[in-house]
Amino acid sequence: MPPADTPGTGAHEASAGGGDEKSLLRTRIALTAIPIAIVLTLDVITKAWVVRTFDLYEQTPVWGDFFRFTYTHNRGAAFGLDIGEHSRIFFLILSLIALGVLIAIYRQTPSWDRLRVFALSLVAGGALGNIWDRIRIERGVIDFLDFGIGAHRFPVFNIADTAVTIGATLLLISFWLEGKRQMPESAVETADA
Repeated sequence: MPPADTPGTGAHEASAGGGDEKSLLRTRIALTAIPIAIVLTLDVITKAWVVRTFDLYEQTPVWGDFFRFTYTHNRGAAFGLDIGEHSRIFFLILSLIALGVLIAIYRQTPSWDRLRVFALSLVAGGALGNIWDRIRIERGVIDFLDFGIGAHRFPVFNIADTAVTIGATLLLISFWLEGKRQMPESAVETADA
């Protein structure tokens, strides 16, 4: 895929997006800034509320045993993955590398691909929320959303994790759709060969 600023891409973007390049750029900026701002704001506010409201490891039922608030910290990664005492630093570095990869994909994404821009913004917003926790809190990321039945529980997570999961799913869908768009072209090329 050519970079978004490659000469000749603008006409394709304008025709695919249904507007001029300035309109596509405004949409791209909005689809980037707004989701990141919303995810970060919700993540910071909810984590601050949890720290003020609950004691560490306190469990408060919301919908019986199925959904509860459980205040905990996670030095590791998603799903409680922990590699020991250096987990926080290791996963902070890994998160920063992942953020760099997201930026590279974002720069290669044409403005008319709104789904991919939005998906990358959700993942970036969530990653930034958890990176902020890893930088400022030695105990690691604040988690509090706890779902399950009895002893069968999903690992405790937060708003940032939710944004990363939704964004990653949408990103996979956008790559799948791109493959579907390219499929007829490759089928034609095969037939011509």
